[in-house]
Amino acid sequence: MQTMLFAGPVLVLMGAPFLAQAQDKAAIEQKLTSEYAVTQPTADNTDIVTAGAILVLKKDRIMMAPVSSTNFYQNTYKDGKITQNAAGKVSNALGRFSHLPGASAPAAPATRTYVPGEKMWVTKIEVKGDAVIFELLTDVVVDTRYKAALKFEFPKGSPPTVDAADKLVAEVFKVQPADDAGAGGQQQAAAPAATPAPAPAPAPAETAAPPAPIPPPPPPADEPAAPPKTIALGQTTDQVVASLGQPSKIVKLGAKEIYFYKDLKVTFTGGKVSDVQ
Repeated sequence: MQTMLFAGPVLVLMGAPFLAQAQDKAAIEQKLTSEYAVTQPTADNTDIVTAGAILVLKKDRIMMAPVSSTNFYQNTYKDGKITQNAAGKVSNALGRFSHLPGASAPAAPATRTYVPGEKMWVTKIEVKGDAVIFELLTDVVVDTRYKAALKFEFPKGSPPTVDAADKLVAEVFKVQPADDAGAGGQQQAAAPAATPAPAPAPAPAETAAPPAPIPPPPPPADEPAAPPKTIALGQTTDQVVASLGQPSKIVKLGAKEIYFYKDLKVTFTGGKVSDVQ
């Protein structure tokens, strides 16, 4: 009978750590996603559907493989350093051998090393056990996009907290701020003019005859309406600026640039109009 009475509380106590761990995992992923907005690529990772935050690398160095490769390069960040997994090192060695005399040139390098200051996107953020994993994707480099995973590792048996995970990721990445056309400081407000002292009342004078009314100017002649300004696909940035003027804001997303006007958004790819909204 005693076993029956205590079975319920024991099961509840055993399940509590698992519930807390699941809540921590969700909180960490939510926190990181809010700071490092996830990018949505196409299924084959060859293009970007929805661009998220642009991550600027702060540590040396991340090894990445072409998106067409079956190798998803695994990097690990621990104790202030980024290291690579054994499979990635083998792939990198094979890539070097392919450049030996007599070897046929590959369509794209087997790997590419990304160093501090280079930029990339994160396509997935996930907490697994004692680690946080970022899946990364780059812009096109010589007709090739690159991918990799970066694992932020914590000591075994010590699942990351929200603050610890956030701090660790910030050691490796910073988010590139969006271009701000209004940057440069706020103008100082003009000081109010001093109130002048009231002038003394003039001495009474003889009443003069009122001046004759001035006739109003003639109405302006009707001018022909200016033709509407149009933007066509394939136009260059200079042609668009010549037609619409300078945009209020410019956002750069890899090889793409977006010009924002009052009621218009013009997207350039390779310096030419690819979309108008």
